[in-house]
Amino acid sequence: MLSVSNLSVQFGKRVLFDEVNVSFTQGNCYGVIGANGSGKSTFLKILSGQQDPTAGHVHLEQGKRMSILEQDHNAHDGTTVLETVVMGNKPLYALKKEIDALYADYNDENADKIGELQVRFEEMDGWNADSAAAALLSNLGVSEEQHSVNMGELDAKLKVRVLLAQALFGNPDVLIMDEPTNDLDYETISWLENFLANYENTVIVVSHDRHFLDSVCTHISDIDFGKMNQYSGNYTFWYESSQLAARQRAQQNKKAEDKAKELQEFIARFSANMAKSKQATSRKKMLSKLKIEDIKPSSRRYPAIIFEREREAGDQILNIEGLSASSEDGALLFDNININLSKGDKVAIISKDSRATSAFYEILNNNRKASQGDFKWGVTTNQSYLPADNSDYFMNNISLVDWLRQWAKTEEEREEVYIRGFLGKMLFSGEEALKKCTVLSGGEKVRCMLSRMMMLRANVLMLDEPTNHLDLESITAFNNSLKNFKGTVLFTTHDHEFAQTVADRIIELTPKGNIDRYMTFEEYMSDKSLKEQRQKMYAVAK
Repeated sequence: MLSVSNLSVQFGKRVLFDEVNVSFTQGNCYGVIGANGSGKSTFLKILSGQQDPTAGHVHLEQGKRMSILEQDHNAHDGTTVLETVVMGNKPLYALKKEIDALYADYNDENADKIGELQVRFEEMDGWNADSAAAALLSNLGVSEEQHSVNMGELDAKLKVRVLLAQALFGNPDVLIMDEPTNDLDYETISWLENFLANYENTVIVVSHDRHFLDSVCTHISDIDFGKMNQYSGNYTFWYESSQLAARQRAQQNKKAEDKAKELQEFIARFSANMAKSKQATSRKKMLSKLKIEDIKPSSRRYPAIIFEREREAGDQILNIEGLSASSEDGALLFDNININLSKGDKVAIISKDSRATSAFYEILNNNRKASQGDFKWGVTTNQSYLPADNSDYFMNNISLVDWLRQWAKTEEEREEVYIRGFLGKMLFSGEEALKKCTVLSGGEKVRCMLSRMMMLRANVLMLDEPTNHLDLESITAFNNSLKNFKGTVLFTTHDHEFAQTVADRIIELTPKGNIDRYMTFEEYMSDKSLKEQRQKMYAVAK
C-alpha cells in the first residue's frame, strides 16, 4: 500500500533519519512513537508529500488515495463547514466543481460532457456526499445548524472536529493523522476509537494518548537512533516488551531458554488481556510469531517524578459550599458546587466546558474570585498547583537553577547541588540546568513545574491538564508517580488512561450543581443513568 525506501533526513549536521526502510499495509493501524524531537511529525509530512527527504523516496500504490488531517485550522475560513468536509475527497470534489462550472455555462455542446461526468460522479457515490459528510460531522459533535456556516465563524475546537471529518471523509486508502485527539472530549474520542478500530484501510497516526493508541493500533512504529522499527501489538505491548528486553539485557547471566520462557509467558498474558479487542484474533497471531530477538530495549529516558509530602494531612482536607462561577462573557460555568474532600482522595474533576475546570482551580488557589459560595482548606494541608497555562511562571530571563531556587524554603534548599538534583530528575542535567527559562519548549516548562511541585512537598496536588505538551515517556512516569502518591490529588485531564488509572472518585461540575461518585473513570462514563443525569444538568445552560 505505502512504502518508504532508503529515507534519510538531515538538517545541517543533525541526522534525523538514516536510511529508513518500512512499509504500511492495508487493514493495519500504525502508531508512530518517539521521543520529543525524534521526527514524528516530520515523518508524517514526508509521507504526505508536504516535505521532501534529503534522500530516498515514498511510494504509494497506484490508484490509492491518501488523506491527511489538516494542521492549518484557518485554511478554509471562507468555505462552509459541509463543503470543507467534502473537499477531503479531492478527486470527488474536483469532479463536482467541474460539473458545477459546466452547468453555470450550460449549452448543447457541453451537455454530453456533463452526462459523462455525472456517470463518474455517481460511480464515486457523489450524490450521497453531502449526507455522508453531515453524518460524520454529527458523530464528531458538530451540530446540524453549524453545517452551513463558514469555517471562519467557528471556534478553534469546532474547527478541529471539522478538519477531522474532512480527513475521514470518503474512506481514504491511507489515512495520516498527527495528534487527532487534541481538543476532543471523551465521547468524541471514544467514537473515533471505534471508527478506526473497524477501519479496513491503512491508518498512520501520531498521538500522545496511550488509551487511543492501545484502542486502535495493530502495530507500533518506533523512531529510535534515527531508525524506525515496527512491532506487532499496541502501545502498552511495546512499552512492556521494551521494559522486559531492558531487564533481560541487564541480566547477563540469565540463560537463553529462561529468557525465551519469560517472553512466551509475557505474550500469553498480554494476548489474554486482548480478549475484548476487535482486533484480538489478528494480534494474537502476530504475537505468537514473536521471537526473543524481535524485541529490543528502548533508548528512551524517563524522568524520575517522585512526589513526597512534608507532612501527612489530617482528616479535614477541603470543604466547598455553594460555589459558583461565570465566564467573562457572563456564561454560567458551574453553580452550587458542594464538595467535602477526604484524605487520600484522587479526584478527576471533569466538565463539558474546560473553562469551568480551570476556573475551579483558579478559585481554589485564590487567583480568581467565585461568583458566590465559600471553600476552606484543612489546617494541616499544603497545596501545590500545576495550571493549564503556566506562562506567568516563566517571565523572567533567568537560568533554571535560579528559577527553581525561588521556591526554596531553607538555606540547604538554596544550594545549587540541591536544586540540580530536582532538575536532574526531570532530565535537565549538566548544562541543561543553566539554560534560560524563557527559551523552554512547552514540555520543558511542564517538567520545570513538576520539579517545583516535587520541591514543595505538598500533601495536596492540583493538576489542570497536566499531560499537555509532555511526551509519552514523561506522561507514563507522571502517571505512575500519581498512582503511588499517598496524598490527595485533584486533577483534570483529557488522557483517558491517566484518568482511569489515577482517579478513584469522579466529580463533574455543571451549571446545575455537581455529580460526585466514588468509582473509576470508565465506570462513570459508561453508566447509563449517570449519562441521563448529566444531560439534564447541562440542558439548563441552553
